[in-house]
Amino acid sequence: MRRAQAGLFLLLGLLGAQAAAQTTDATPDSVPPPTEMRRPGAETEAKPQAEGGSTLFNALGNPTAWLAYKSRFVTDQGRVVDTGNGQISHSEGQGYAMLLAVAAGDRDAFQRIWNWTRANLMVRDDALLAWRWEPDKRPAVADLNNATDGDILVAWALVEAADAWSDLGYRVAARRLAVDIGRRTILFKAEGQPLLPGMSGFSAEDRADGPVVNLSYWVFPAFPRLASVAGEIDWASVTRSGLDLLAKAQFGPAKLPTEWISLRDPTPKPAAGFPAVFSYNAIRVPLYLAWAGIGDRRAHAAFGQSWTTRERTGLPVIDTADGQAIEWMQEPGYAALSALEACALSGEAVPASFMTPAKAENYYPATLHLLALVAAQMRYRACLGR
Repeated sequence: MRRAQAGLFLLLGLLGAQAAAQTTDATPDSVPPPTEMRRPGAETEAKPQAEGGSTLFNALGNPTAWLAYKSRFVTDQGRVVDTGNGQISHSEGQGYAMLLAVAAGDRDAFQRIWNWTRANLMVRDDALLAWRWEPDKRPAVADLNNATDGDILVAWALVEAADAWSDLGYRVAARRLAVDIGRRTILFKAEGQPLLPGMSGFSAEDRADGPVVNLSYWVFPAFPRLASVAGEIDWASVTRSGLDLLAKAQFGPAKLPTEWISLRDPTPKPAAGFPAVFSYNAIRVPLYLAWAGIGDRRAHAAFGQSWTTRERTGLPVIDTADGQAIEWMQEPGYAALSALEACALSGEAVPASFMTPAKAENYYPATLHLLALVAAQMRYRACLGR
């Protein structure tokens, strides 16, 4: 399916789930769609991270790539533009760009992106972010629901910025956001302690097959960092719940997770009303595993197998029912994920193209490429020939 079509699939899926539930009160507008619907300042010495791996500060190591990314996707006001999804902005994009700004040592850009995020997405009664901002709508934020992965990314970026630039204000903001993520989106009392994709529309009260989750919202490298500002939240158990779900949600002959997963029954199943595919969201799961230094081959095996056997250039969207590719993600940035996965899994050297991001592609693959490069610089420098 095309990324532009995913919204239609989601809307139909939600309507189908509502009809089946009879009692659900979720509405299409209350639920953030999959992430693919949309996928140089003063520098100071950075403090080392205590959790392993090198510090994020200055980890990108490619000033040219960052300047190109910033010029294409970050406005002068700090709004990150999703060029593949109607020029909207969302909490995910703001969080990714904040992380990349730290990795580029660009405090001015970080501050501008954070200022815009705070002014335009922090409009809820709690510390979480509204997930979507639309430039051609008034109000630009029509849906106050959050997207938990965006919240996690922004909170993580604030932790990194606090350490990089010794800024207590960033740390305070990170704590407020991390505490509300823990209190409002992690179901610690539920079986498996799932991480809800948003506060509205995904719980057992909202859907007949709820809770419904998305594995790509488990941003594994973020959790140890959030523990440094919100230690009262059991982030280690969040990591375990994601890894446990990954071990169970191996659907079809390819043994891959679907984008959206129902946890109503003891055995996870593809969520009702959503295409049962491994697609634009789920390709981030191996990125986060590799970035967190989670090297268990059992966690990586299905991804490595699916990405090493290819019919053409790019990454496949896989129908989990039969394990067959139904579409190909062909913008060059996507291929960086398979290169990082091969590196993490077997130590394979990355190709030359990994070090030189494409000059013309949309926000999501361009972002994934830079994130993969940062992860490799932090944890797998041998694969870079260093």
